[in-house]
Amino acid sequence: MFSHLSHLECSRTGTSYDADVVQGLSEIGAPLLARYDLDRVRAEVAREEIATRPADLWRYHEILPVRDPAHVTTLGEGMTPLLPLPAYGGSIGVPRLLMKDEGLIPTGTFKARGAAVGVSRARELGVKAVAMPTNGNAGAAWSVYAARAGLGSLVVMPADAPEITRRECVAAGAELYLVDGLINHAGALVKAALEERSGYQEVSTLKEPYRIEGKKTMGYEIAEQLGWRVPDVILYPAGGGVGIIGIHKAMLEMQELGWIGETVPRLVAVQATGCPPIVDAFHAGLDESTLREGTHTLAFGINVPKALGDFLVLRATRETGGTAVAVSDEAILGELHALAAAEGTWICPEGAACLAATRELRESGWIAEHEQVVVLNTGAGLKYPETIDIDVPVLPRDGRVPPT
Repeated sequence: MFSHLSHLECSRTGTSYDADVVQGLSEIGAPLLARYDLDRVRAEVAREEIATRPADLWRYHEILPVRDPAHVTTLGEGMTPLLPLPAYGGSIGVPRLLMKDEGLIPTGTFKARGAAVGVSRARELGVKAVAMPTNGNAGAAWSVYAARAGLGSLVVMPADAPEITRRECVAAGAELYLVDGLINHAGALVKAALEERSGYQEVSTLKEPYRIEGKKTMGYEIAEQLGWRVPDVILYPAGGGVGIIGIHKAMLEMQELGWIGETVPRLVAVQATGCPPIVDAFHAGLDESTLREGTHTLAFGINVPKALGDFLVLRATRETGGTAVAVSDEAILGELHALAAAEGTWICPEGAACLAATRELRESGWIAEHEQVVVLNTGAGLKYPETIDIDVPVLPRDGRVPPT
């Protein structure tokens, strides 16, 4: 059997829902989580078999929701490198630092994982078009995969979202609109539009159950790439927080399958000081965050004033003994430049935020020198050209390069 999907479950009450019809939120407005018959998966699949399969995220198809492989919509996503960062890591006192580099995935960001699985399942369930608000990269990814699947797409994003993401949407034939506001304002426009349209599925963050399933494969890959061991700490840039929720879900599933041991990584939610609602809630001991007005950060992907799944992010960090950290835009830019100079890799601001948090947590002693730490770089630096200023001299044709 290609998938052992069993049912959907309300993330707050545990109430079961039918997985084989199009679903949004639960009756109380909470995200739905996909559940699997893990006993059957354990009986039918050994983790060693996974290594014999193609190097993409669909290698874990038994614990993904698409029942018929004919509906899989793929551009080869998954199995991104887990790169050692010896020079940079050594410089901040974390010599065993690793980076999961999602900048090398189709569309240049980890959003392709959620889009691949979400679009594939939407296609399987007979959806004709998808609609979503976005800070940029998710809209780009979903419009690309929708085009690949033969579905329509409606995308609304803030007017100051990265320009490249707008171009990606247009290239894929999406119906694109900009709004003079933040992602929550874009969300209101999408909600109103869908009241007047039929055949569309709203695929906003956590308003459909399967984006998480694509994102959780990062957790499976990290464990597999480490020989079915897990690191001590994983740092993740949390806007909507789907990735950290998914990684936590993956770890719990792998434990139940017997694929990893009893210990799971401490999960760290990283935000920017200009938009820290989850960090504030974590340190205040709250179960969910409060809407923040007037937020701003150059790490546009984590500029989310209030995440629908904030309580799941907080649950993941607390249950694993993790924490939540906010870092400044200045620190983000500093680490972005430092990593590129030390390791030759240009990453996105959201990934650099995780590096800034790693430095801070090492300095405080929360991360020990001997620990193995994984940071998630969620996108390619090439999608954020404004993070690198170019001020270089122009030489005359008959001039010379100055001596060192």
